[in-house]
Amino acid sequence: MTTARETGDVRHGILSTAQSIMAAKGFSAVGLNEILVAAGVPKGSFYHYFGSKDAFGEALLKDYFDSYLAGVDEIFAMGDLTFAERLIAYFRQWQENQGALDCQGKCLAVKLGAEVADLSEAMRAVLKSGTAGIIGRLTEAIENGVADGSLTIPDDPRSLAETLYHLWLGASLRAKIVRSTAPFDSAMVATRRLLDRPSS
Repeated sequence: MTTARETGDVRHGILSTAQSIMAAKGFSAVGLNEILVAAGVPKGSFYHYFGSKDAFGEALLKDYFDSYLAGVDEIFAMGDLTFAERLIAYFRQWQENQGALDCQGKCLAVKLGAEVADLSEAMRAVLKSGTAGIIGRLTEAIENGVADGSLTIPDDPRSLAETLYHLWLGASLRAKIVRSTAPFDSAMVATRRLLDRPSS
């Protein structure tokens, strides 16, 4: 008899394996068989966990954003730093994670965003919700930075949060095109300027 934990472990194993493969190859280019072989799961059992490849993609993105947002929450909960410093720490981690040109599953939203938004409404909705969650956390951190006196900004916190997220998303795409980490360096300079935080 299969326990709920075993079912959860197998499901998580499939999603974890797929995240690394699809971060490298994209969604459409990867067949289910490749994922299942890599995960060590019989092909026939896939539909026990996911109703279709589309449903699988939706679950994959939900799992990715759950993990990503938990990591964001950890950074913004660092009580020994001002909120301005926490924001810089967040973008520094983005630079370190995605600056490695083979991000090993860490840049799934960047890799799949443009591709699946036109392929699947369900996956687009997860991308929209997940990225909104990131922008929402950035907005709150900026508001807290103004409150603790570590930030003085001329813009509305929400507008600034959206600008910063779009800046880094664009830098991530540009880094893939030029195969260089230079776009992240430029994004960090611009981020410090927008947050009025000189290099330290």
